[in-house]
Amino acid sequence: MENKRILVIDDEEYVREVVQICLETVAGWEVIAANSGISGIEIAEKEQPDAILLDVMMPEMDGIMTFKKLQLSQLTKNIPIVLLTAKAEVTQDQELAEIGIKATIPKPFEPLELPVQIAKALNWDV
Repeated sequence: MENKRILVIDDEEYVREVVQICLETVAGWEVIAANSGISGIEIAEKEQPDAILLDVMMPEMDGIMTFKKLQLSQLTKNIPIVLLTAKAEVTQDQELAEIGIKATIPKPFEPLELPVQIAKALNWDV
């Protein structure tokens, strides 16, 4: 897989660590991590990642609100976003696609399959 930079926004430290280890080891991607929507937006604007893996359920600012704020910024509106959520519902996929979400990956996820799931969602070479 070609070298990509992924921003992981998740309030759970364990999830961020598992995702980072997996994406770096299996895919060779660079991973940047944020523990909240607010810090994630700041990091996305500064670092300009190739994609964002965004948790839906977070305190203060949830993933959908974070997504909406990212869409409002000229600096981040074109960064593809994949949701990572324990509340994934297949019926929401069409609605999410209509607002610009590239895919939804349910928690718990299979760490070794995560890079392939992200790459397929974003039409990247696997």
